[in-house]
Amino acid sequence: MSEFNDKQREILTAVCDTVVPPLACDPDPDGFFARKASDLWVPQVVEYLMAGMPDDQRAGLLAVLEAFGEQDFVRTSPGTREQLMHKVAQTSSAAATGLEVLTTLTLFLFYGLADERGRNPNWEMLGYPGPVSPAPHLERPLHPYTPRGDTTLDADVCVIGSGAGGSVMAGVLSERGLSVVVLEAGGYFDDADFDQLEISAYQNLYWRGGPTSTAEMNVSVLAGSCLGGGTVVNWANSLRTTQWVREQWERAYGLEGLAGADFDRHLDAVLRRLGVTDRCSELNGPQQRMKGGADELGWSFKTVQSNIDERRYSFETAGYTGFGDQTGAKQSAVKTYLQDAYDRGATLVTRCWAQRIVVRRNHAKGVEAIWSDPGAGRSGRITVKAPQVVVACGALESAALLLRSGIGGPAVGDYLRLHPCTATVGFYTDDLEGWKGAPQAGIVDEFENTEQGHGFLIESPQYTTALAAAALPHADGASHKRVMSNFRHGAAVIALLRDRGHGRVKIDRAGAAVPSYSLTDDLDLRNARKGIDAQVRLHEAAGAQQILAAAAGPLSWRRGEDIDAFIAGTRRIPLGAQGWKLFSAHQMGSCRMGTDQRTSVANPWGELHDVSGAWIGDGSAFPTASGTNPMITIMALAHRNAQAVAAAAPSTAATTAPQSL
Repeated sequence: MSEFNDKQREILTAVCDTVVPPLACDPDPDGFFARKASDLWVPQVVEYLMAGMPDDQRAGLLAVLEAFGEQDFVRTSPGTREQLMHKVAQTSSAAATGLEVLTTLTLFLFYGLADERGRNPNWEMLGYPGPVSPAPHLERPLHPYTPRGDTTLDADVCVIGSGAGGSVMAGVLSERGLSVVVLEAGGYFDDADFDQLEISAYQNLYWRGGPTSTAEMNVSVLAGSCLGGGTVVNWANSLRTTQWVREQWERAYGLEGLAGADFDRHLDAVLRRLGVTDRCSELNGPQQRMKGGADELGWSFKTVQSNIDERRYSFETAGYTGFGDQTGAKQSAVKTYLQDAYDRGATLVTRCWAQRIVVRRNHAKGVEAIWSDPGAGRSGRITVKAPQVVVACGALESAALLLRSGIGGPAVGDYLRLHPCTATVGFYTDDLEGWKGAPQAGIVDEFENTEQGHGFLIESPQYTTALAAAALPHADGASHKRVMSNFRHGAAVIALLRDRGHGRVKIDRAGAAVPSYSLTDDLDLRNARKGIDAQVRLHEAAGAQQILAAAAGPLSWRRGEDIDAFIAGTRRIPLGAQGWKLFSAHQMGSCRMGTDQRTSVANPWGELHDVSGAWIGDGSAFPTASGTNPMITIMALAHRNAQAVAAAAPSTAATTAPQSL
C-alpha cells in the first residue's frame, strides 16, 4: 500500500479547504469563519484514515483526487474549485460516492477533532462546551481473562458477544450453575475511560470506528462494539415491545408465549434488573420544542423510561451518554448482567474475534477465535470447547459468523431490518443547549401504527458536532459554514421507521460482514415520506424559524414561506444515496427465528434449524423489525430463550480458566 505523494497531498488539502473554506466575516471574534480545514490538520487525518481503508475504497478516493489533478484543481479559484467538484461528481456514481466520502470525512473531522486539552476551536461558535467533567479515577470492576499465547478453554456454554442479548444469556445461564465463557470482539471500557469526546468514543466503542455505510451507501450504520455492546452507547430509551408486534411474532412465526403473561414476566425481569424508571427524563431544549410542537398539533407525546440510576444522574452530563457514561448512572450490561455473570465465575475475553463455530455431526462443539492485544502487540488463537454456543454478536456480525461457519441454512443474513431514520433540523430563536440532558427523554408516538402494524416514532438524537456536521446538507462550503454558525439554535428530530422491507448481510473474501440495504418496499416508502412530513409540521408548530432537510441539496424553509411547497420539495428527493440521508442505530433480523426453515435460521426458541446446540441470542433473532428501540426486547427474548439453552445444557461441571492471569 503506497503512501501519498506530494501532489496527492496538495490536492487533498485543496479539496478539504474547499469543503470547509475560510470566509471573510467581521466581526469574527473566535476565528470561526476565517478557519479552514487544514488549520485543524484535517487533510493529514483524512490521509491517515484512508491508509486503513480497504484497497478498493482507497483506490476509488485516489481516483477522485487524480481527476482533480487533471483539472489543475489546486491553482484554480475557490469558486472554480466548487464547480469542478460538482462536475466530477456528475461523471459517475463512483465519483459521486468518492466525493461524498471526502466531504463527509472533512466535515466530521473539522467539527469533531479535539486537541490534547479535549477542545476544538469551532465549538465556541456552536455553543458547545466539549467535555464538562474529567473521567473518575475508579478501579474497573471486571477483569477479563488475558491469554498467554494459544489457549483452550472449556465451558458448558460459550456466548459470543456481550451486548444486550449476550449479557443476559451469560447472566441467566451462570445463575443456573452453568460454566460460561463470553467472547467479545471489542475492548473493555468503563467509567474511568470515558472522556466525553465524540471521535474517541467512535474509535473505542463502535463497530468499525463509527458511522459505517451499507454497501450501496444508502444507510449510515452505528453499532456498539465493546464489552457491553450497544448498551454502553445507546441512548437509554427502554421501551417495552408493543403488543401488536408480540402478537405477530407468536401468530406468524411460532414464538410461543410472546403475546401474553409469559413474555410479560421476562420483560418485567429485565426492567427490574436495569432499574428502569421515568425519573431521569427531564426534557432539554430540543425536546421541549418537540413536545411543544406535538401539543400544538394534538399529537401523542410521552416521556420515555430509561435505565438510568437517579442517584447518579446528572442533567449536565447525561447528554454524553452515547460517548460512554462516566457517572455510572447508566445501567448498561456491564453494570448488570455481565457483572452478575462475572461474580458467578464466568470468564470474559475481550478483543477476541470469533472466526467460526466448530460443528460435528450437526451439533455445536465450540468456537475458534483470535485474541489480540494491540497495545502490547500480542495475539493468539483461542479455542473454546463447549456443547452449547450462543451467537450474540449483533445482527451484522452474527450473520457473518454463521456464514463463515457454513451453517444456518439459506436464510442466514437475509431479512436484515435497520429501522432507517430520516432527520430534519429546526432552528429556533434561543440557544437550546442541546448537549444537556438525556439524548431521548420523550418521543412522539402518534404514528407508531399507521398501517398494518407499521409506522414510525419521532425521536430526538444525541447532540453531536462531528456526526451532525457531516449529516447536514453541503451544497457549498460557505453556506454549510453559515448553517453551522447557527448550530446552537438547532433542534434535530428523526423519524424512526418500522421497516417491512429488508436488506441482507453477506461476507467478503476476508469473511468480513457486508450489509446491503435499499428502501424499496411500498409501505416503507409511504411511511418514510409521512415521517418527513410529520417532522416538518412538528418544527413549524414548535416555532422554528428555519427548517433544514438532512438530504442532498440545499433544501430549506424559512418562516413566512409556503410550508406545503417545502414538503412537496422533500418528496422529490430520493431516499438513500445522494438523496435523503438514512441512518440506523438498530440492526435486527439477519438470523431470525421462525418455524419455516426456508425463511428463518433458528426455531422459535433460538436454536438453529440445522445445528443443535447453536443458538441465536441477540437482535438478529427478531422475526421482523420491532418498531421500538430494541434493547429491552432483545434482553427479554434472551431471558426467555436462555431457559431453553439451560434445559439443553445440564451442567457438566466444566472447569473454566481463571478470570485473569
